Amino acid sequence: MSEDLKRQAAARALDQVQPGMRLGLGTGSTARHFVDLLGQKVAQGFDCICVPTSEVTARQAQSLDIPLSDLDHLDRLDLTIDGADEIDSELNLIKGGGGALLREKIVAAASDAMIVIADASKLVQTLGRFPLPIEVNRFGLGATRRAIEQVMAAHSAQGALQLRETAPDTPFETDGRHLILDAFFGRISRPEALSRDLLDIAGVVQHGLFIKMCETAYVATPAGIEALKRPQP
Repeated sequence: MSEDLKRQAAARALDQVQPGMRLGLGTGSTARHFVDLLGQKVAQGFDCICVPTSEVTARQAQSLDIPLSDLDHLDRLDLTIDGADEIDSELNLIKGGGGALLREKIVAAASDAMIVIADASKLVQTLGRFPLPIEVNRFGLGATRRAIEQVMAAHSAQGALQLRETAPDTPFETDGRHLILDAFFGRISRPEALSRDLLDIAGVVQHGLFIKMCETAYVATPAGIEALKRPQP
């Protein structure tokens, strides 16, 4: 049922895509449905050009003959469509469960708008139940880890910090050849302050808090698609 709901949300987002748009293509199980559906439209002659947020998404798009470019050749994108690991009531997000958070954030920041597609299981009152991915440099990992643990303590984290692995003693490596530390907060009450504190750490490349970046979320529920809008200040 969950995959059906994800595809419904992806189809709703596709309705917002106009011919000639420059699109950011997200990464993850829900974004994969969007790329599949977009590929069907491209096969029928739909015109667009896209920037993928991961090598996995790039390979999928290439297999569907979706035209690709990059942010060296495109100065701005019209729209990015991506999934999320958590979505709060203000449409702040946790992303990075798939390990593509750095490229996802670069692409979203270069877009005029960001649409998130998800199923209702991703909705939370407060971010933090899903571990926060933090992309870090390999060099100085121990020092970076200790600095992150200090920030976690200052923000009352309820869990530990874990190096993401693909197998025992084999760290997960991002497309940018960085590592990921997953921080188990339980509850993130001050996401903007946490963002600043993490980015102040020299070894932190980026983190998975996407704050005030998403404008619309299409959330698939058994009762249908719910369109959520970010509250205006």
